[in-house]
Amino acid sequence: MRLYTILNPVNELIVAAEINGQLIDLNKTFAKATGNAGDIIANDMLSFISAGNNALDKAKLAVDFFKDNNDLRDTYTFSEITIKTPIERPGKIFCSGLNYKSHISENPNAKFLHDPRFFSKAPSIVVGPGEPIKHPGEKFLVDWEVELGVVFGKKCHRVKKENAMDYVFGYTILHDVSARYIQFKDNNEVMGKNFDSFCPIGPCIVTADELTEPEKMKLTTRINGKIMQSGTNEDWCFSLPHLIEWLSMAITLEPGDMISTGTPAGVGLFHNPPVYLKPGDIAELEISSIGKLVNPVVADLYEGREI
Repeated sequence: MRLYTILNPVNELIVAAEINGQLIDLNKTFAKATGNAGDIIANDMLSFISAGNNALDKAKLAVDFFKDNNDLRDTYTFSEITIKTPIERPGKIFCSGLNYKSHISENPNAKFLHDPRFFSKAPSIVVGPGEPIKHPGEKFLVDWEVELGVVFGKKCHRVKKENAMDYVFGYTILHDVSARYIQFKDNNEVMGKNFDSFCPIGPCIVTADELTEPEKMKLTTRINGKIMQSGTNEDWCFSLPHLIEWLSMAITLEPGDMISTGTPAGVGLFHNPPVYLKPGDIAELEISSIGKLVNPVVADLYEGREI
């Protein structure tokens, strides 16, 4: 199932499912399926995810009802709605660093790790498709990284690799934007990764039952139409189950929490010469079987003290 959070033509924020290029309002369609106008699945995506299999079963009932009845009254085309980030305010967000062999190979200062490494992104910096990446200025060396976003569907604590995938709700695209100047100035990775708007997520969540081989996905970054990154998850150093086992050893992951799985070679920092995002750029990230996440880059210049 492909799940979206959308703003419909009357400015209602709803959870929708894509069926043959149309978006159906899951709550309204489910109410029609049950014959009870008061029946709903969830008011938002986080509530939907937290409801687990109960919400998924209701959503499948709504989808089947729509297919059987072809009632278009509660459907929308993509041209008449606004796609928002799938989870307006995710829980915890942890990004895996140095998890692609090609990315390590392009970095003269990197080495292969014995265990996965993670850094955090603040939920408050998340933006959705079409929303601007705010650029603080040329000196900050703003860079791109396409990453597979993994959304957890249930509480996950000290799980083993063998059953780690049971805790995954679905997948999306996460853009790990970085201010390289701040990241490497005084080893300040967390601040360099957490400027406002430095975590676009979207356009949808594809549920885990439809995407059974995440290691086979292809990732691409285009800046102004030019391919900058292109690779597959077969280049992972640590598999997704390995990442989940390692992180959940220390931190309990909950419904709506997210991790990302790293980025392939081609970040701007390691182009020769280096290339960075600038105001006016269009960043287009694509992951096979999920879709495209497109965001403009706009100036939001820092005019405070010299750094």
